[in-house]
Amino acid sequence: MGIRLGGKSRPTMSGSDPFTDLLFNILLGFILLFFIAILFLNPAEDTGKIDIEAEYVITVTWPDNNPDDIDTWIQDPEGHITWFRNRSTGLVHLDRDDRGMLNDTLVVSGKTIENPLNQEVAAMRGLLPGEYIVNVHYYQSETNESVPVSVKVARVNPVYTIEYYGVTTLAQKGEEKTAVRFTINGDGSVSNVNQLPKKLVPN
Repeated sequence: MGIRLGGKSRPTMSGSDPFTDLLFNILLGFILLFFIAILFLNPAEDTGKIDIEAEYVITVTWPDNNPDDIDTWIQDPEGHITWFRNRSTGLVHLDRDDRGMLNDTLVVSGKTIENPLNQEVAAMRGLLPGEYIVNVHYYQSETNESVPVSVKVARVNPVYTIEYYGVTTLAQKGEEKTAVRFTINGDGSVSNVNQLPKKLVPN
């Protein structure tokens, strides 16, 4: 039914214009794509999650601000030894070699800042089944006192789990002790944890 104006019949507005519908649908499509893009650009944050490119991480620490130099020695199942003069052997990498308080200062905006943390970190960037040996060596001494050394072995993937934690006391300069020995199995699990002594530092 139409409305007669000036002798002519004009259509009512009850029907919708196909072109307007098309434009409206295109607009809805762009809005939907915009929100999808926002979701991908801003993923939910995993609070406290740290991505480490390693399978296992071995951390050796001794008291803060202690000037003595403790070294980490690691032997892998094939007999390769990682230490501060051979920092990358096989799948084991010594990522941080700490020399006590030596070179532990930074100059930021003209101010000297000291880092009190004494820590060495080694990463195993793959799974090679077999026994690993972690020794600690009292390389240099400024205090001439015994030093408690903490050793932690942590599995990073698929989830962070501590496989071993213990404290080994080094009594004097030159002393070497086996902090921990452990076996990595074919599935990546750890077994046969012990402290059977084995010398790694050459005379």
